[in-house]
Amino acid sequence: MTTDHDGVRELLGAWAFGALRPEEEKAVPRHLAECESCAVEAERLREAVRLLDGPRGTAMSNGSKEPEGVLALALRARPAVPRVAAHAAPYAAAVAGLQALVRELDGRWSTPVVHDWDAHATLAHLLAADEPLALRLGLDARVPASPVPEGTSWEEAWSARTADVIAYERQRGPEETVTAWAAQAAALLATPEARDPERAALATTLMGIRLPVADHFLVRAFEAWIHTDDIGRALGLAVPPPPEEHLWQLVRLAVRILGMALGTTAPPVLFAVAGGESDAQWVLGSEDEPVRAELVLEPVDFCLLVGGRYAPAEVPRGATGDEDAVRNVLERAAALSWL
Repeated sequence: MTTDHDGVRELLGAWAFGALRPEEEKAVPRHLAECESCAVEAERLREAVRLLDGPRGTAMSNGSKEPEGVLALALRARPAVPRVAAHAAPYAAAVAGLQALVRELDGRWSTPVVHDWDAHATLAHLLAADEPLALRLGLDARVPASPVPEGTSWEEAWSARTADVIAYERQRGPEETVTAWAAQAAALLATPEARDPERAALATTLMGIRLPVADHFLVRAFEAWIHTDDIGRALGLAVPPPPEEHLWQLVRLAVRILGMALGTTAPPVLFAVAGGESDAQWVLGSEDEPVRAELVLEPVDFCLLVGGRYAPAEVPRGATGDEDAVRNVLERAAALSWL
């Protein structure tokens, strides 16, 4: 039975949805009574569940006479989340969340979601997006692959592969696409690299960027959450952000990538991410000049900006100092998105 702090935090999402296993049901309430930070996080998650699962439908639970939201029913039937290392936990949680949400899509797979994709194509895109990491870790492609001409840039190869996967999945039913995506995600989470931080420390280049495998798992979590949010918005459902610990893992990764993109010659900006129980700040750009501006974003807004879901001029922010320096950071952050 899980009783340690980190172990209980991993169960808070399941607790909020009433989806704890019998051996977990005593440990979580006992810990919440003793730990204020976990209690606050648990209440935030439960409130998010209330928003997701309000009085919407007439689905019944085990013959109950009281209506219950479909999403809550789906989450109560969640599969066991794999036991993985901390770097893969956000991806495991994002996969579980999307699996729950797609059960809401019965009969609505043609709903427009993002870009020119409907819900079916969005899942097919995620199948393609997870594939480079899957192949690098020794897994087989789930969709037949066409030869890539020598000299093709990674952007061209990625665009062509995404189009091929979406076209292939269009010939199949949405349920088959979901099954293929879920199977590939489960296989990724079963790799040694998902469970062993030392193996995941090896750096590799995927999607044009060289990062440790551990960070590539975070990239996969980032994209799975962004597209879950896309689908939720299309359906009129509010998708809660990742648990705070996972969200800050994504924030720190995005800041590192943004710092690399800005380089060491950009006008220096004191960049702060503030929200929830945590605040952090970094100096982005040149280290040889005085800071020209200060910029503050909330963690979810920052991630949505990096994910391409906010235009630079529209993201909520606090800013002082050189407007051009601030604009440079915001525009470079938005330009990072390939989602």
